[in-house]
Amino acid sequence: MLVKKSLDLVLASASPRRAELLDQIGVVPNLIVPPNIDETVITGESPRQLVSRLSVNKAIWVSEKHSGSIILAADTIVACGRRILSKAENLEQARNFLNLLSGRRHKVISGLAIISPNGRLHKRIVETQVNFKRLSPTELDLYLKSGEWEDKAGAYAIQGLGAKFVKSINGSYSNVVGLPLFETAQLLEGLGYFL
Repeated sequence: MLVKKSLDLVLASASPRRAELLDQIGVVPNLIVPPNIDETVITGESPRQLVSRLSVNKAIWVSEKHSGSIILAADTIVACGRRILSKAENLEQARNFLNLLSGRRHKVISGLAIISPNGRLHKRIVETQVNFKRLSPTELDLYLKSGEWEDKAGAYAIQGLGAKFVKSINGSYSNVVGLPLFETAQLLEGLGYFL
């Protein structure tokens, strides 16, 4: 059953995964607007600071063009210690990322930023710990050949072939896919967006 939402929602994202995740909890944005911001890491910036800054900047950029709506933005990265693994730019970088994650624990960190129709900013940071198995050279080569690493933070997708590398997670599964749904739903409900 479709529920009429009392407020318009604009998703500030170019990620098809985020729209799919929202649909999973019955949220269909009225509009999807990919933000055009500089995502360069600032020297000395921690993973948490990065996702917070980027999600807020995305939300602000879109809100300047769509005031009066709820603006939802997010940014997700993989962090191994203080090392930030964004989306791999090429095959060699993807190989390096996966070799770094092999046999280790890492964090997937998302920043959520929601701007209410009255312009008030609401933020959350969500962390999930992921434990990877040790990858054999053959497993690594086959995964890289699949191309699934492209456009993925840390060069893997837990919702795809990369699932076979994950021994365990502690925290939100949907966060690892790209949007922490529990926290997103809580923020939207708090703003009167009825799920």
